[in-house]
Amino acid sequence: MGKRLNDGNQRLWETRPMCGELELVVSFSTLLSPAPGIPQLDHYTLIFVLKILFLELDYPILQGISEWRPLELWRKAAKVSKLGFGCMSLTGHDHSVSAEDGIAIIKHAVERGVTHIDTADFYGPKTNEILVGKALKHLPREKVQLATKFGVESMGPDGPVINGTPEFVRSSLEASLQRLDVDYIDLYYIIRVDRKTPIEDTMEELKKLVEEGKIKYIGISEASPETIRRAHAVHPLTAVQLEWSLWTRDVEEELIPLCRELGIGIVAYSPLGHGFFAGKAKEDTSNSSLGVFPRFQGENLEQNRILYSKVEKLAGKHGCTPAQLALAWVLHQGDDVSPIPGTTKIKNLDSNIESVKVKLTKEDLKEITDAIPIHEVAGGTYPEGLKQFTWKYGNTPPNKRT
Repeated sequence: MGKRLNDGNQRLWETRPMCGELELVVSFSTLLSPAPGIPQLDHYTLIFVLKILFLELDYPILQGISEWRPLELWRKAAKVSKLGFGCMSLTGHDHSVSAEDGIAIIKHAVERGVTHIDTADFYGPKTNEILVGKALKHLPREKVQLATKFGVESMGPDGPVINGTPEFVRSSLEASLQRLDVDYIDLYYIIRVDRKTPIEDTMEELKKLVEEGKIKYIGISEASPETIRRAHAVHPLTAVQLEWSLWTRDVEEELIPLCRELGIGIVAYSPLGHGFFAGKAKEDTSNSSLGVFPRFQGENLEQNRILYSKVEKLAGKHGCTPAQLALAWVLHQGDDVSPIPGTTKIKNLDSNIESVKVKLTKEDLKEITDAIPIHEVAGGTYPEGLKQFTWKYGNTPPNKRT
């Protein structure tokens, strides 16, 4: 009948059609389950099965998107889809969507097998979590890997004011639970490091929240290698979120090797370079929020468009779009990498999902990487005022108790 696959407490099976019998019964957002003796299907599972049968999803896409990823850390804990969905652009940005459309795209993502949903209390602000919470009411909670973030207390003259004190950790979590209207959060991130509070203080409180069952796993974003090590020593980190794309690769020297040394999953945000490889390269971004980023300004943008044309040409070679090629490049960086591209349009979401079909050899990866030499990328990743919030500045004071 099939081959049994073991993944923690979850029993998974892979079967093949035989003698014209219907043997494939697809468990929502999992691998395949055997038809004999299967319990009654819930509404969402039935919809998913019908989509498979009527070829709305084919087997390669199902396997590529919905299979549980063999992340070293998440293998024993959370199960996460190959692609995630970043919700930030749904609220408080240039092209924010209505609540109805936002709910629809999140539902569509999960129905297509993209079950790793990423938000933050800072997005909106606050309204993003409320939107995600409303979408979750239409979905089976246990099938969604919900990630959110905390740490921004307010906006000051020099940018976000970061707070990592134990009191703020707990109050932020309670507020997020209320906005999302859920009992627990799967993955709770420190969005940025509080440079006035020892990371041990922040992690100790997060550890308590894990023990209380309010969060399952802990993550951190834009933290220095030293901070990651210190945080991981208090309680194992499940994921480090960092910016990683074809034109942002500074994390490859220190952070990526460190995550792999410690067995921490890697979640790549802005895998399309803030939309550059998804078509923003050809748009006038001077009056949009992207206009503050040096790479989208004046002569820098003109220079970077030359690099985009190289990716466009390579995409044609591989029979895909530049965005799909850029996402495929990130996906091929390792089984421990989960990119979380965002979009406000369902057609773009579907296009992103198709990126898992793009298969790249080592030679292909080298050719794509070489097409975007980092020293030829014009402009910094962030404007001067925001550099202090990147991983190179993500240090905290020494632990006072040691």
